[in-house]
Amino acid sequence: MSHRRPIPVTRFESRAAWICIAALALLLGGCAQLPFLGGERDPTPPTPLDKKMTQRATPQVLWKTRIGKGTDERQLRLQPAYDAGRLYAADARGVVAALSPGDGRIIWERKTDFPFSGGPDVQGDTLVLGSTDGDLVALSTRNGAQQWRAQLDSEVVSLPRIIGDLVLVHTVDDTLYAFDRATGNERWRYSFPAPVLTLHGTSSPVPTAEGAIIGVSGGRLVHVELERGLPLWEAIITPPRGRSELDRIADVDVDPVVVGDTAYVATYNGDLAAVDISTGDVLWRRELSAHAGLTADETALYITDSDDNLWAASRTDGAGLWRQEGLRYRRVTAPALLGNYLAVADLDGYVHLLSRRDGALLGFERVSKARIGHRPVVAGGVAFVYANDGTVAALRPSTRAAAGGAAAVATPELGRDEQPELPPGVAPETAAPPPTQPAGAPPPSAPAPPAEGSQPIPPAGGATP
Repeated sequence: MSHRRPIPVTRFESRAAWICIAALALLLGGCAQLPFLGGERDPTPPTPLDKKMTQRATPQVLWKTRIGKGTDERQLRLQPAYDAGRLYAADARGVVAALSPGDGRIIWERKTDFPFSGGPDVQGDTLVLGSTDGDLVALSTRNGAQQWRAQLDSEVVSLPRIIGDLVLVHTVDDTLYAFDRATGNERWRYSFPAPVLTLHGTSSPVPTAEGAIIGVSGGRLVHVELERGLPLWEAIITPPRGRSELDRIADVDVDPVVVGDTAYVATYNGDLAAVDISTGDVLWRRELSAHAGLTADETALYITDSDDNLWAASRTDGAGLWRQEGLRYRRVTAPALLGNYLAVADLDGYVHLLSRRDGALLGFERVSKARIGHRPVVAGGVAFVYANDGTVAALRPSTRAAAGGAAAVATPELGRDEQPELPPGVAPETAAPPPTQPAGAPPPSAPAPPAEGSQPIPPAGGATP
């Protein structure tokens, strides 16, 4: 299966080397993300929308507003955050705003000097964001006043997370930081070794009962405890493989999904997998490349793959339930659960509704002419989206008693990865260098998916669907 390649980033310290490698990566693997030169035809054009289809469920726009200049058309991790009856959003030029989720009214707006690139996350009276300059900033939810600022060693292109009394942030150089939520003092940091090339993105930390789970480059999932940031285990989801550095990119850029005692994760150029949180054992793997993200309900996982097909897979064994190919190559976001529907958005500013039951495309509505780059945020039966031009919109499903909608492929095959059996967990001392402690702290001791015309891809146990 061929996949579009997001723009890679190198870890070389030399700026010249960075430019050379990045240019090579763009030429060899980033073509789907670039304008074509000399009038060449896009080899993977976006699937046209069927404007004449009978819409059975339409995402009705409740309100729209604009916040600053949006993302400046860059690949940033800026998306709305909802908490305690308010919606928060920020742009790439330092504007932050609190909005009323009912009507989009701006409650307060603050202009800062920070080039925001990740966030916000919000809890209680604290709003946190990261920047391309390596700033981690905490603001008051009451009026946007700055509470504290910390300087990191690298760019932030993930969501900073407030977990208990800590703020965790994963930077593009694969370092995980923890800061005191009240004071902004650094508690600890842990740096993970990175390959020469990685995707320009990082996963965000996800809380668990014992700490936090995070995906890192090289196809690895790590569970860390929060007292000192030491790994409890490190699991290899997809090992790097292939002849070139581009082929060997196997990053975990999607945010893991935690359901009970299981974490679900997908890698680029690799696999969809389930991991036991207590042990780090990989429970099952399926061949599926993804970098947009996934979500889960009580029975199924929902994933956007690297070709923008939408999948449903069994949480029990990863077997494919349905696959929807009607949005192929439309740079679709990760799916969000919205009642009985899945909501996704695309490169042309459309929001689409799919049936969770069978993956049928039910309807769509255009919010903006700009791309919507990240999963809709759902609260109170309403989906909130943020487009690259700064448009913030609220949508609610409006159903119609009508037949129609593009069907999905039922029970498609998700192949078992034929790679050699991997050890379920790698000892922390062999997985990463020791953490850097704050000044004066004693060194710690290391712990001992479906649409017409598609081809099925093997269900659990190799059985025929």
